[in-house]
Amino acid sequence: MNPAIMENSLQGIMVVNKPEGITSHDVVAFVRRKFKMRRVGHAGTLDPMATGVLVLLLGKSTRLFDKFVAFDKTYRATLRLGVKTTTADIMGQVLLERPYTEVDEAKIKDVFVRFTGEIEQMPPMVSAVKHKGERLYKIARQGREVERQARRVRIDELRILRCRLPDVEFLMSCSKGTYVRQLAEDVGEVLGCGACISQIERTKVGPFEIKDAVILENLNESHILKWPL
Repeated sequence: MNPAIMENSLQGIMVVNKPEGITSHDVVAFVRRKFKMRRVGHAGTLDPMATGVLVLLLGKSTRLFDKFVAFDKTYRATLRLGVKTTTADIMGQVLLERPYTEVDEAKIKDVFVRFTGEIEQMPPMVSAVKHKGERLYKIARQGREVERQARRVRIDELRILRCRLPDVEFLMSCSKGTYVRQLAEDVGEVLGCGACISQIERTKVGPFEIKDAVILENLNESHILKWPL
């Protein structure tokens, strides 16, 4: 089939279950090659460590980016107490380790309540937010840190799923622009022992849930959805 025809004929959205170890752009590049088309984008970055729901926009549907990126999101993640790193996750360099013997599940629940609702959150250095035209994560890779402005975000639900210290598995439903890593770091500061993230899975983006997401290797044209559904 002529690539130009394919470019015009394929449009819609795809809900992918992004695996660990690759970037969102890697997923976009995979789909571009598989379907021999150029106009493919994603609505909401997942970094290499994170897995789960990644919504792709194909063809003319890339115009829907602003609508899709504004959707609320839900994450299932694991917070590790007692460790603070350069990236707020276990992939980063350890900055300090503190005892967490004074922390229990009740204290964590109390702190979670403080972070529920509308809060001010500082974007982490390992994020796609831009500073003077450059992505923060690129600046962080250079070993630099720059001043950032706190942003108003909303956390609708924040609850413990399993507590086996030092690991705390939790669920967070939130507005766009809310960072799981920064939440973990902020919670760790309040608890006094530090914390980072050891696992992140995005389980929902707007109406799309993890059960709707397709494994990358299984993608085919039948998985292209029209919007609105």
